[in-house]
Amino acid sequence: MSVSRPKTRIAIVDDDSASRSLIVSALSSQYEVLTGSDLPDAYRLLEAEPVEVLLLDTALPSGGVAECRELIQNLRKTDIDTLVFVICENLRKDEVMPLLEAGAYEFLGKPMDPDGLRILLERAVEKLRIERENRILREEIRRKDKEGDLVGATEAIRHVFETIRRIAPSNTTVVIRGESGTGKELVARAIHLQSGRRTGPFISVNCAALPEGLMEAELFGYERGAFTGAASAKEGRIELAHRGTLFLDEIGTLPPSLQSKLLRVLEERALIRLGGKKAIKVDFRLLSATNENLEQAVQKNTFREDLYYRIHVVPIFIPPLRERVEDIPLLVDHFLRVYCAANGLQMMRVSHEALEALKRYRWPGNVRELENVVQRLVLMTESEEIGFSDLPSEIRADAGWGARPQNRIPEGGLRLDEQVDAYERGLVEAALEQAKGVKAQAARLLGVDANRMKYLCRKHGIVQR
Repeated sequence: MSVSRPKTRIAIVDDDSASRSLIVSALSSQYEVLTGSDLPDAYRLLEAEPVEVLLLDTALPSGGVAECRELIQNLRKTDIDTLVFVICENLRKDEVMPLLEAGAYEFLGKPMDPDGLRILLERAVEKLRIERENRILREEIRRKDKEGDLVGATEAIRHVFETIRRIAPSNTTVVIRGESGTGKELVARAIHLQSGRRTGPFISVNCAALPEGLMEAELFGYERGAFTGAASAKEGRIELAHRGTLFLDEIGTLPPSLQSKLLRVLEERALIRLGGKKAIKVDFRLLSATNENLEQAVQKNTFREDLYYRIHVVPIFIPPLRERVEDIPLLVDHFLRVYCAANGLQMMRVSHEALEALKRYRWPGNVRELENVVQRLVLMTESEEIGFSDLPSEIRADAGWGARPQNRIPEGGLRLDEQVDAYERGLVEAALEQAKGVKAQAARLLGVDANRMKYLCRKHGIVQR
């Protein structure tokens, strides 16, 4: 089943009903056409919902050229990127120039030619789409220059940012620890981008993805004839990281023999290719990551203790997404911008109910899972607003909305958000009362972790005496 995208919105504001009818008839099959007859209507349409193009007559009873110019100027002061087509008859040069300076995009005469108008609108909408994509890309580039692909504002993630800022200029080894999908490689790239090696290569190796039989050749390289099929010499990943950064993801999966060889390279800053005899000098910074318990691995003798201390100079712990719930709206907005721009779509939004459900979900796959969900929603949601019913079933169920409510709705209706918030607050207060104010115990009663409990108390303004 193909997904129908919302039509581009065009607004025409003209007191001539015949002119409005002509435009609606000519454009309604391709665009969603909104109409108005005076300047207050124009402001109302612009404020109510996103409009890509506004067709504005300069001879309205409620205002002429000067008032139209003021509207265009006011529009430019906002973050609304509507293009304004000015409809005019016999405008003098001294009237046209102020409108151009204010930001008018195009001038149309009367009577309008529907075919010519369609061509102009197609070009304008495409221009607007490209400008939006470029703006998003510029914003992303500016942000990535500082933080790479990392997004967040909670205390936990701000601590990660601060650690990156402090250690990036040095050459010390860093091990990045956290669950799968938390963004360990993003942290490594942010360190590289803020370091003196940022103009050098960033070589990323997923140790868990390399077959053990090929791992040595991939990491250390090989000489011609080193094994069957080695028709020519090849640089390994470590050598390719010369004057840059080497990132070893899932370093805990390295077999003991390669742990020993890696330790030797770190100590001597030189390596010998597989089948070779000559030592090759290498200058790189090692960043590594793991979701395993390295300390237990050392005790079980599956990870070398001396290598552990060599790589564990500065550890960075990345919290799972369920412990940084307040970052979810920021991450959702970030991924919406990225994937709407990538697919040439107008920026979408998420309803309050859907966002609350996303915040309640446990996210076992962490940020990576959230990114995948948002990408899917951008492609599969038919309207510009992502609602609760658009979310995957596992998120709806985990958010506690899976069962059909049995409550009776008053004849006058109710405000769902207020009812849900009141119910949630009541549960939190009841748990705290039962736990005699001990938040850790209250969290256990509610089946949430400590950070989620803190978030709920902040959300509902619950202050313990």
